[in-house]
Amino acid sequence: MLDIVGFALPAPVGVRTQRRALFAARTNAGFSHRASANTVFGTHDPCSCTFGNFSLFSFPQSCRTPKLSLTQIAMSLPLTAFGPYRAPTNNTLMLESVSLNEIAERYGTPCYVYSQSALLQSYQEYRDAFQSFDTLVCYAVKANANLSLLRLLAAQGAGFDIVSGGELFRVLQAGGDPRRIVFSGVAKSEREIDEALKAGILCFNVESAAELQRLSERATRLEMTAPISLRVNPEVDARTHPYIATGLRTSKFGVPATTALALYREAQKLPHLKIVGIDCHIGSQITTLEPFLEATDKILELVHQLAAEGIPLEHIDLGGGVGICYRDEDPLSLSAYATALKPRFNKFQGRLLFEPGRRIVGNAGLLLTRVEYLKTIPERQLVIVDAGMNDLMRPSLYQAWHEIVPVDAPRKTDQKVDIVGPVCESSDVLGTGRTLDVQAGDLLAILSCGAYGASMSSRYNARPLIPEVLVHGSQTTVIRRRETYADLIQHELS
Repeated sequence: MLDIVGFALPAPVGVRTQRRALFAARTNAGFSHRASANTVFGTHDPCSCTFGNFSLFSFPQSCRTPKLSLTQIAMSLPLTAFGPYRAPTNNTLMLESVSLNEIAERYGTPCYVYSQSALLQSYQEYRDAFQSFDTLVCYAVKANANLSLLRLLAAQGAGFDIVSGGELFRVLQAGGDPRRIVFSGVAKSEREIDEALKAGILCFNVESAAELQRLSERATRLEMTAPISLRVNPEVDARTHPYIATGLRTSKFGVPATTALALYREAQKLPHLKIVGIDCHIGSQITTLEPFLEATDKILELVHQLAAEGIPLEHIDLGGGVGICYRDEDPLSLSAYATALKPRFNKFQGRLLFEPGRRIVGNAGLLLTRVEYLKTIPERQLVIVDAGMNDLMRPSLYQAWHEIVPVDAPRKTDQKVDIVGPVCESSDVLGTGRTLDVQAGDLLAILSCGAYGASMSSRYNARPLIPEVLVHGSQTTVIRRRETYADLIQHELS
């Protein structure tokens, strides 16, 4: 065990070692490291320092002890980036200054819970990393479209990446500036195009020749000019799950790089279109820098070709896709990303756009669920909880891993269990092979659920949508109420 003398607070160095150490400590796994304590930990003020992507926005005052073991530190630090921490008094999970037990008691389970501090700090991380560029960070609304979260980001001056008329409506209702909205998506309807034109959005990210023609027709009919960019597929392997890889020539998204130049030439001839940019989005949950740089280099090659033909661009949109830590991943550093981009853009005078979603909200949220039953079947020990795949689709759809931890002090065990939900599908599995000792009635926290959790939920099996709660310091606010049975039928005709 690595003991740290003095204030055992983390410094923003040795990120990979730090993450592995904390992951090992919180799962009772083995870990050893020969570097000095100063290589891994420093003596920074706990209210302001960061630990890789770990934000100590609620570091317990009582953790300022003369000597802490790595396990003790891990029990006090967030379990995931910007995540909950264990209170030193009773070892129960807290989010900011609120006990998750208290939230479950007040609002019931299952229930989504978000940290306002985590959300805003993640957004600011993007702003800070790329401050040397003329940058617009356009939050990908599809990750989590809750109106209250959109309002928080709009108040910070965020832009927004939308993929539907409904998302446009939400952003405008939240006070978002339409001049900071980019509209992506492969199937923009005439109605959606008209609404976006009338709103005065920044740009349409065009994804096909047919869409380009439709945009021209709608803009002509409305006697308006549509600002456009082409979403270009650079033929880059994002090295992520195939369902969330979008930058290959076989993808339904965007246009192949080989045909993009011809399509730009066609757009230049259409009087009611204005070429303002180029867009690229190669996939999601990407944890290495190389795919982004490979895509950027290919996009910049096309930008130079456009300039040579007299088609200058006002912005380059590099999309989103930067991954987060769900398990023991080592997500890329945004500052390293910015540093690598700097020499590539030293001659470009326009604006740089990004479309992060998961990186901003993913680790800001969790799903609270309660154990209903324990069930032993041949070769499996089941923990049946009240949250299901209708509430959190990612494990069933992508076989995605989410850390699942007890809210109260964990009990030591070697037992492996599968956590399953109540939905009538064999795929309703939230986690397999987890080392947990739980009983009926115990609370569990499913971590890193801020992105593609609530936004992908459904009413399957006639299960009402669950509430969403926002935590800010010691305050909690319901930002989506729990649906009732009456809500399930309110739009149906008898």
